[in-house]
Amino acid sequence: MVQSFTPRQRKVRILATLGPASANPDMIAALHRAGADAFRVNMSHGDHAGHAKVIAAIRALEKDTGRPTTILVDLQGPKLRVGAFANGPVELIKGKAFALDADKAAGDASRVHLPHPELFAALEPGTRLLIDDGKLVLRVQSVSPTRIDTIVEVGGKISDRKGVNVPDVVVPLAALTEKDRKDLTFALEQGVDWIALSFVQRPEDVAEARRLIGGKAALLVKFEKPSGVQRIEEILELADAAMVARGDLGVELPPEAVPPLQKRIVATARRMGKPVVVATQMLESMIVSPSPTRAEVSDVATAVYDGADAIMLSAETAAGAWPVEAVTMMDSIARSVEGDPDYFRRLHFTETTPDATTADALSEAAGDITRTIAADAIICFTFSGSTARRVARERPNAPLLVLTPKKEAARRMGLLWGAHAVSTRDIGSFEEMIAKGKRMALRHGIGKAGSKLVMMAGVPFGTPGSTNVLHVATLTGDELRGYGG
Repeated sequence: MVQSFTPRQRKVRILATLGPASANPDMIAALHRAGADAFRVNMSHGDHAGHAKVIAAIRALEKDTGRPTTILVDLQGPKLRVGAFANGPVELIKGKAFALDADKAAGDASRVHLPHPELFAALEPGTRLLIDDGKLVLRVQSVSPTRIDTIVEVGGKISDRKGVNVPDVVVPLAALTEKDRKDLTFALEQGVDWIALSFVQRPEDVAEARRLIGGKAALLVKFEKPSGVQRIEEILELADAAMVARGDLGVELPPEAVPPLQKRIVATARRMGKPVVVATQMLESMIVSPSPTRAEVSDVATAVYDGADAIMLSAETAAGAWPVEAVTMMDSIARSVEGDPDYFRRLHFTETTPDATTADALSEAAGDITRTIAADAIICFTFSGSTARRVARERPNAPLLVLTPKKEAARRMGLLWGAHAVSTRDIGSFEEMIAKGKRMALRHGIGKAGSKLVMMAGVPFGTPGSTNVLHVATLTGDELRGYGG
């Protein structure tokens, strides 16, 4: 008998970050039961041995449940930090001078070491340096190859190795550090499904990562720098998915600038047919509280109404006191929004014009047919997953059952809006497609006797990128007779 599992009762996916509060098999299973479709492993923390155990636990869970489960490894990226201070934290006073230089000596109230020669070449007078997540603001007065003189615009305490953000210029830093390259090699050896690339500024950053990945995983780019957003379409052309990383965007930009950018990134990714994740501080108060604020609930709901493919929990599940409750709450909010009679009308505020390809034409037609005949499901036979992404871009109101012989493709669907992915043997004929599509719909509780199913596939079967068949079938309800299901 073929193993089956119930589709989630919502379209948007939930991505949960694992950490000290959740990186054990029992908690991972509990988060999965609560609604987590995908798990994020953050390479900024922990070591390879610990991450390997977490990945093994997710794969064991997948085997137990039969549900393809998505693993995203998030690379740390280039972190800019100041050096150390001789006598502990110092207070920077507004209007006073402060220098960052190439001298490795411990810092004091007048200067500190900056171990990033790239910044000395990139900065110009008038640009800003943001320290410690933007808590302190320095304005550059002059720059030499070994020294940056600034005036303190927003003062406060500065201590060892605090982070530095440079919002006004593109810093000539490689998106992949030596640590990232080692972490990427580890992640690919572990067979993870998605790689998240941090602090992307240029299309070249993405091209380099894609070359190193070599098709072994899908590539998600994190938009957390204004310079990256300015080239969003060029960057997304080379990527498989996007993330609105609101934490660093909120450091480098005024808070009021982040919501319009979030909507722009989500809409652009949707138009280009790339899955998009909204992340950071979605249910932040649930790190310490069993319930969220009303503003947080509204924030999650807005991302769902905008049509994000996935919404992410960070510290809420990685280090919080209420990880399962956070996933449960996110699931409840998403299902409530998607139950709104106005939900689909709002979703289609973003126009998704099809490309001039047969696959795009059929994907758009599948959505139209589904609405016209009130079909109960769209069944998509795909090898690489590209057909499923095209269909999901249309945001159809019927469930999307994705059938693929490639386990890797099924796992990557955990970040795709509405997709219920099943890894199953390939089909070899048109008749087999119809019969198998009907059986799988019944096995997974999608449809009943009399239900209409819209099926999509490519002929010849098993050829990636050949979607050219669209067929409407009707269930009789007895298609599983003789199949042990």
